Amino acid sequence: MPNNPPLQKGALVTTDPLNPPPRTIAFQYNPESLRRTLQPQLVGGDQHDRSQMVRFAGAPIETFTVEVELDSVDSSGVADATRAGNGVLPTLYALELLAYPTTSSVVTAAGHLSFGVMEIAPAAAPLTLFVFGGRRVVPVQVTQYDIVEQAFDIYLTPIRATVSLTLRALSYSDLATSAPGYAQFLAYQRTKESLAPGGWTAGGA
Repeated sequence: MPNNPPLQKGALVTTDPLNPPPRTIAFQYNPESLRRTLQPQLVGGDQHDRSQMVRFAGAPIETFTVEVELDSVDSSGVADATRAGNGVLPTLYALELLAYPTTSSVVTAAGHLSFGVMEIAPAAAPLTLFVFGGRRVVPVQVTQYDIVEQAFDIYLTPIRATVSLTLRALSYSDLATSAPGYAQFLAYQRTKESLAPGGWTAGGA
């Protein structure tokens, strides 16, 4: 029997220069479907206005929607609901924490405020990458979670859950040129240009 290549897992990867190394939240099961929406960002071309050329205002707003299924099972494939454990909470909370500043940054900011030191800016969020195969590595912002906990052990710890994630791609229209995600999005678009027929890379900008 020929060896099958290892299955690539979809994942969210966060990188924070202040808290290395990168953290990877690999999907337990790859989603059965991936919903994407693209909202073009154009100016001009208004109805009954023939004096204005249609121009790009920036990259389109691209949104990904995926369902992440989590299941806590033992090696036999059967969830052990009689033993105290963490169930799917570790992965569930890892996903949720992408929406939180760290408690240390919150406590530090509160301490500065108590001494009369005003924070100039809120804590910076780490860069989050949506990885779905080698050709799609996209900087994203998680804009919404829909969480359904579907089964529990006797301690009410969830042992199965489905998380619907809405992710908005962060393009060069959203990020400073010095931001790590800026170059990453350019690479993502260049992959689209290289795979699309018709010489989309010709001419340049």
